[in-house]
Amino acid sequence: MSMIVNRRDLDFMFYEALDLDNLLKSARYSDYDPESIDAIFDLCQSIAEEEFLPCAGKLDANEPQFVDGAVETIPEVKQAINAFKDAGLATSGYDADIGGMQLPWMVDQALNGMFVCANNPIHIYLFLTQGVANMLNACGSAELKEQYLGPLVAGDWFGTMCLSEPQAGSSLADIRTKAEPMADGSYKLTGTKMWISGGEQDLTDNIIHMVLAKVPGGPAGVRGISLFLVPKVRVNADGSLGERNNIALAGLNHKMGCRGATNTLLNFGEGGDCIGYLVGNENDGLANMFHMMNEARISVGMSAVMTALGGYLYSLDYARNRPQGRPLDNKNPDLPQVMISEHADIKRMLMTQKAFVEGAQMLMYYSSQIIDQQKISQDKRQNQRMSLLLDLLTPICKSWPSEYCLEANKLAIQVLGGYGYTREYPVERLYRDNRLNHIHEGTWGIQGLDILGRKVQMHNGAAVAILREEVQATIDAASAYSQLSGYSEQLTATFDQIEQTIAAVVGCDNKGLALANATIFLDAMGHAVIAWMWLKQAIAACKGLNDGDAGDKDFYAGKLAATQFFFRYEIPKACTNLEVVADLDSTCFDLTAQQFLGQ
Repeated sequence: MSMIVNRRDLDFMFYEALDLDNLLKSARYSDYDPESIDAIFDLCQSIAEEEFLPCAGKLDANEPQFVDGAVETIPEVKQAINAFKDAGLATSGYDADIGGMQLPWMVDQALNGMFVCANNPIHIYLFLTQGVANMLNACGSAELKEQYLGPLVAGDWFGTMCLSEPQAGSSLADIRTKAEPMADGSYKLTGTKMWISGGEQDLTDNIIHMVLAKVPGGPAGVRGISLFLVPKVRVNADGSLGERNNIALAGLNHKMGCRGATNTLLNFGEGGDCIGYLVGNENDGLANMFHMMNEARISVGMSAVMTALGGYLYSLDYARNRPQGRPLDNKNPDLPQVMISEHADIKRMLMTQKAFVEGAQMLMYYSSQIIDQQKISQDKRQNQRMSLLLDLLTPICKSWPSEYCLEANKLAIQVLGGYGYTREYPVERLYRDNRLNHIHEGTWGIQGLDILGRKVQMHNGAAVAILREEVQATIDAASAYSQLSGYSEQLTATFDQIEQTIAAVVGCDNKGLALANATIFLDAMGHAVIAWMWLKQAIAACKGLNDGDAGDKDFYAGKLAATQFFFRYEIPKACTNLEVVADLDSTCFDLTAQQFLGQ
């Protein structure tokens, strides 16, 4: 049993619940078929299990060190990255015209997910670099792409996002980093950036920072933000490396989890000129950065899913092999102990993990499939329709797994009991690693404001209408199976309540009060979408039971049990939360800071 992937479930989602086989018939992806995809997954699983997984505990216990102004990491990190690169996997997320494998994005998410599950701190460097390269390809000039894109795609250089600052945090309107135009068209940057993952390391010869900064004289607030490519080491015209670019490592942040990936405080231009190059146009920086951020948010959700999958698989294996106690209806001490997987509450905790992890995983692959379908479609109207749907789903993709897959990690610890709380077992580390996903690329609260304050209202509610149409198509498909009718009715009622809640919020003249419970709405909306994903899986499971191999009976029955669990145990919570939002409850909105302690 693998501790980093469930290949049977992967095949189920890709070929039975979703539509990968038809994607592979398109001209864009015609180099691949199910057999070649399977071979790629075999390769990835082998490298992840042999190079990434064995050093995960050691890396957690030996985080990177700040030595003489630079970073030192344990040698196993570079060894694992080299194995990844040597297999050609650094190019998995790119199109063929820039040297990539041109895999479907859902396949790329799955193969990278194995490495996340095995050792997320190492994978963070790879994940950030892919986002930087794709943004540069989409937004950068021909000159910048010529000089920087190749080494990023090959994995020879790594990339970062530099958004936050110590005084600004998530409030990008308040950043102070400046970019002054130079006569040769470059810019001189000065300022400080905080919470920069991968901002310094000893793994690559160069680091390409994507930095948000303001050009003097530009508009106030976020409208005056521009985006700059700022290399750690300057690059000569012939592509060789030149002198250092005066980016100083001011310190490493010591984190609760993902300790093996550096997180830095960087000073730009502290010891001399720090030269950067404009990406796109001045004052378009936020829009350009969000090209990377939206991609990153789906990948962050995938990271949360895969980190939780690691905990689920480990705790399931433990529960199946750990004897303790006897059945409640026969506690005869002379009888042999039963495995703890036979106890009802352990089953509840394992099923909760399954429902959260596999439900969220389905959403990640579904959202990735939308991107793939847009790339092969010439139907402009349908692509615009799917873009609106993806815009609506993106905050859910980032946030719901970050919350509920973290809950799954907590339950994995609980299944192991006291052992789960110790460092001798990986589940506590996986929990700590997953806690980061709740924070970076936009906290849960920020995503809540985004979905309720903007996404559900954009184009007069067009995205929500599209979502309802897609959900209704699933409900119509479920009508072929009588055992799913109750779930369809429950899902319909939940989305009716969502629309009523949105109407109540839109009708409120006080914007602060209207959005006071935005995070609660996001939670409920996420539950409804995950329920939809489970209904999709239930349809495929019913079909599998009718048409499939008898040896898969337990697998399909497990899918139906997880669907029943989610609709019975979880969806009622969403309805309760929606009532709070629709009532425009002001409990939290009315609080004052003094009321917490009476001072």
